[in-house]
Amino acid sequence: MMLVLATTTPGEAEIFASLQGEGASIGRPSVFVRLSRCNLACVWCDTAYTWRFAGDNRPHRDGIAFERQANQVMMEPAKVAARIAAFGVPRVVITGGEPLLQAPALAQMIAALPREMHIEVETNGTVAPSPTIDAMIDQYNVSPKLAHSGNPAPLALIPERMTGWAADPRALFKFVIASADDLAEVRALALTYAIVPERLFVMPEGTDSATLRMRSRWLSEAAMQAGWRFTDRLHIHLYGDTRGT
Repeated sequence: MMLVLATTTPGEAEIFASLQGEGASIGRPSVFVRLSRCNLACVWCDTAYTWRFAGDNRPHRDGIAFERQANQVMMEPAKVAARIAAFGVPRVVITGGEPLLQAPALAQMIAALPREMHIEVETNGTVAPSPTIDAMIDQYNVSPKLAHSGNPAPLALIPERMTGWAADPRALFKFVIASADDLAEVRALALTYAIVPERLFVMPEGTDSATLRMRSRWLSEAAMQAGWRFTDRLHIHLYGDTRGT
């Protein structure tokens, strides 16, 4: 059984150490593992190279179709775990794409990691974790996709899954916000699923510092008024919109 990973350059898996750039763990040293493939298609996605391959006509604002062979690599789960452990960093962030699409191989990888490692999974919230994986996860960073992502609500906001995440204290919600109009949708979801403010983050959409700072001005005020938590995108300010950072 193999894991399908994204790449930094052709043939080189996107496994790297950096500071967590978003959410509750922002600023923490972490090892990142980016898996390939996604069941959703956000028009503003900054990792479209994990899913928008040649022949995939789902819309994206850049309109780029990536060559699959150059942007995917397969590795044995145990070898991925060994690469992660070699960094000597006690936190791993499993991201994508949508990592939970590869549950069987992902479970093997996590099982091979050092037991003391803190495991975070970043997910779009549409895929239920298998019981095997779920027992090994310390933190879920759940990012449900709002209407401005371009994904239909029946695909992106599945009531059963939203209810399940809201009931799991390990799940922290992170909503990507592009305009003030998006806030009403967040309020409605928070009310419908009883998402407590302590576990609800709002984050500006953007892939450059100027855009993030502009949106952060009004979004941080909105977060204060609603009692939500605000998160920036630290890695964009530090490294720009680049792979492996």
